[in-house]
Amino acid sequence: MENIRKILDSGTSEEKIKILESLSSTDNVKNIQKMISKLDDDDIKVRGEAFSSLILNENKISDVLIKNLRSQNKNIRGAVPLVLANRNDSNAIQEIVKLTNDQYSMVRACALGALGHLNAKDAKDAICNCLLDSDLEVRKSALQAVINIGDSLSEDKIKEISLKKDSELERLLAKVKRKSGPKGI
Repeated sequence: MENIRKILDSGTSEEKIKILESLSSTDNVKNIQKMISKLDDDDIKVRGEAFSSLILNENKISDVLIKNLRSQNKNIRGAVPLVLANRNDSNAIQEIVKLTNDQYSMVRACALGALGHLNAKDAKDAICNCLLDSDLEVRKSALQAVINIGDSLSEDKIKEISLKKDSELERLLAKVKRKSGPKGI
């Protein structure tokens, strides 16, 4: 096991990928934590393999993943919600909601993507708070999450969001169910 962690720390990308592939069924917490740390590897292929291996792992690793939502590393905070969402782990929703206020826009956008994927209707307020985020990608992710949870927006909210012109944003707005009056978000 020490050799596994040594390779993941200082091996070549090919060696790291091979080890990560072999760990997709591990339940060893130290190895899982090391896999999670590879979500911040320099090589995108290694990050992708770590992501895939964590999703494919059928063991009960949610607690370790959820703990990493509080990582000091922004890339790990951004990737872990997506891993949890792809594992359909709705137990993580309340912890993912906290990331919608993260200082990094990438983390906020990933958290919103995860909430939308998890159909987190109870996270509606957190999602709506991001509709007017200062970052365009976060706004798009919030809008996509609104669509995914099947919610609607009021005409006033749509007008407010539309003030920031962007073709992708306009495409998403066209998909949102419109409610007239104050009942929509």
